[in-house]
Amino acid sequence: MNPKFVVFGEALTDFIFEGDGLWRAVPGGSCWNVARVSARLSLATAYAGAVSTDNFGDDLTRLAREAGLDMRFMQQVARPPLLAMVPSKTPPQYFFIGNDSADQHFDVDQLPQGWVDDLEIAHFGCISLVRQPLAAKLVQIAERIKAAGKRICFDPNYRNLMQDPAYRATLQRMSELADYIKVSDEDLEHLFPGETLAGALGVLRQWAPKAWVLLTRGGDGMTLITPQGEVSRGVYKVEVADTVGAGDASMGGWIASLLNNPDAPLETHLNYAAAAAATVCRQHGAYAPTMAEVEALINA
Repeated sequence: MNPKFVVFGEALTDFIFEGDGLWRAVPGGSCWNVARVSARLSLATAYAGAVSTDNFGDDLTRLAREAGLDMRFMQQVARPPLLAMVPSKTPPQYFFIGNDSADQHFDVDQLPQGWVDDLEIAHFGCISLVRQPLAAKLVQIAERIKAAGKRICFDPNYRNLMQDPAYRATLQRMSELADYIKVSDEDLEHLFPGETLAGALGVLRQWAPKAWVLLTRGGDGMTLITPQGEVSRGVYKVEVADTVGAGDASMGGWIASLLNNPDAPLETHLNYAAAAAATVCRQHGAYAPTMAEVEALINA
């Protein structure tokens, strides 16, 4: 049996500047984070991507295995690692190192036989949809999955690489394919410069009129917008260590709730998204929360 949820995209190592010339290496990557979160929330999940065969790739592979991911989908190739340099955490600043790195050598033909048949939702997002030739390959995979009658979720998760004018067509195409879109107010500001928040959201809704959209607003809460109506809620009040990976956790929590509890009301799905994000904010780095931690917040 293959997993219901497959996450495509980048896994990388964040090098975070801590001051005094010190950099801290932390396994991460938006798509890899989403996969780990949903797996820890009891959803049969795979991360479909390629990492290096050095210590950086080994750490990503080990943590993926520990999260309970289906390891048949994750590939290690003898190419350099993809690195994200984070010279500032507040406000977040990134640049990336890794021309012809391992992520570019992901081979969809190596995935298990029949994986599309068992799939219910596939996730795509972040810099994997900017970095060519991987980006074009992933759009083709998404189109194939959609043509097979499966669902797509998409998190653009803005990074400065998306200032490339060529990305606009990818943003629109992935939005058109998507059944579920997570986007933050900051994402919309950068992805649709010159637009108001309402105007940017309006463009997204024109591209994807039937999609469910999870709009996150940092400490101001989140709203789940669907053709059947919308619900909003504030954040769970926790002591914040940092917000690294909180958006990825809200995505993973949302999809885990959708697939684990498909008949639940919208409020339930929103609660899982918010509680997963809040649990991550209690930790340093891109933490993958357990179901017990998330439900403890919801039921408090």
